[in-house]
Order: sequence, then C-alpha cells, then structure tokens
Amino acid sequence: MNTVFSDNLKKFRQQKNLTQEQAAEILNVSAHTVSRWECNITLPDVTMLPKIAKLYCVTIDDLFKETSTAYENYAQRLAAVYEATREPEDFIPADLEFKKLLDNGRCSADDFRMYGILHQYMMQYCIYRAIDLFDRGIKCGKETAEDIFWRTKHQKMLLYSQIGKSQENIDSALRIIENGSQDPEDWICLIAAYRYAGEEEKAYEWFIKAIRKFPDKAALYIYGGDACKKLGRYEEALSCWNKALEIDSSFYDAKYSKISYYEEIGDYEAAYKIWCEVIKGLRESGYHIEAAADEKQARACLDKIRK
Repeated sequence: MNTVFSDNLKKFRQQKNLTQEQAAEILNVSAHTVSRWECNITLPDVTMLPKIAKLYCVTIDDLFKETSTAYENYAQRLAAVYEATREPEDFIPADLEFKKLLDNGRCSADDFRMYGILHQYMMQYCIYRAIDLFDRGIKCGKETAEDIFWRTKHQKMLLYSQIGKSQENIDSALRIIENGSQDPEDWICLIAAYRYAGEEEKAYEWFIKAIRKFPDKAALYIYGGDACKKLGRYEEALSCWNKALEIDSSFYDAKYSKISYYEEIGDYEAAYKIWCEVIKGLRESGYHIEAAADEKQARACLDKIRK
C-alpha cells in the first residue's frame, strides 16, 4: 500500500510544529479526520488539497512526492521553485507571497534574506536580458532607424555604468574616436561615457573638442551643459542648454536640465514656467501620459512657490 501521501501529511504537520488538533482547527475538520488521513485509512476530498498544501507551505504536488520538505511559509516554498527554475513566471507568485508577508508585518529575518535573494536572481536575469535586447536592437543598424539606434546605444551604456562597466564604455567609445569617426553621435557617446563614469572634467574636455567640430549639434550642448552643472559652471551650463534650444527649440532634454537646475537653486518660478512649456508641448504632440506625469512634478514645484 502506497503511504507517501499519508506519511507526508504527518511529516509536514510535525515540521510545522502543529498538533493534529491544531491542524484540524485550521482546516475546519475534526482531529479524528486528520488522524485517519495520516494513518492512510481515508483520503481528504480533492477540494481540501489546496487548503492542506497552503497550511503546510508546500504545493499540491509536494503532497505526493517521496522527498518533499515543508518550508517556513509558502513564500519560501515559491522562492525555492524560482531559485531552481530561474523562470520569470515563477518569480511573480513568489514576489506576491512575500509582499503579503511584508504587508502583514510577518516577515522573519530569513524571509528578508530569501526575498532579497529572489530579487538578486531576478536582477541578474533582467540585466542579461536587457543587454541581449539592446545588442539585438543595435544590430539592426542605423539604417533601420538612426534615432532609435543611438538611443539604444546610450541606454546600454547607462546600464553598463550601473553594473560597474563604465571603463568598458569609455574604452569602446574612445577607440571609435581614435579610429577617426566624424559622426557627432560617436563623440556624444564618448562624452556620455565619461559622464556616466562620473568623470565630468574629461566629459567637459571632450565636449569642447566636439563643438569645435560640430557646432550645430544640439545634443552636444545638452551633455556639455550637464557636465558644466556638475562642475559648478552654472552660467556656462545655462548657456549650453540655451544653445541647444536655439538649435532645436523642441529639445525637451535641455528644458528638463534647466528645470533641474532652477529647482536645485530654489528658483521654482523659473522652473515652473519651463514645466508649463514642456507639458504644453507634450500634449500638443499627443504624449498625454508623459504630460500627466510631468504635471505631478509641476504641481510639486508650484506648491513650493506658494509656501
């Protein structure tokens, strides 16, 4: 006679430090019923299996396996599943279960550890996945959509800087320039690489070289202005951003940089005025979601004016 199921019921109950009476009360059955299940005299109704599995922090399948272990809680059980598969679809249910523990204030020290590991593994997956997708986008080439190509390249560079690969960004971008590139976007990539690495002086140095070659490239002045701001050259930063807008008045990045600067120095009226310009432009261009998000920032700025 196969007693795996009944043996597991007893083992899981004991691992959870529950008496038959306590398990019976939670499952809303009699202690006698629990005893009969564990002695393999009767089987629970199939509708009871999800409740039993949840009580013992296992899956229904675990109830029938010869080598199954009860976990401290169901969240840890799902975390173990994700740890074994590393599949994103297994991350989601585990994440939801841990969120329930957090919301109810029932997270143990081990839960925090396991929840951290869960996100650590997911972070690794997301990083590798993002790099792969960026590479595939870049591989499509400039001919397909030049603007998307450069935006994708910059996004990959930003990710590299966030995971400690800033020097790879710099080396790659510098190599292209040293090979004689006359594409201003390659020069922008080098400036961005230094900026992402926190090397503002080098970014500024290459910005000056770049505008001598490409004086009408608006994006250059954005990166140059941002570098100037970091270096405390505020008037020069404003001059750069204004130059970018002079070349291309619809360049939102320059406006966002100016907003950030004005808010940092406490000139909320100047910042709010630009917020309104940006929001109006976004709405006229049909970017209503982006406009709504910026409206929240603008309201926060307005509240500071009114104080």
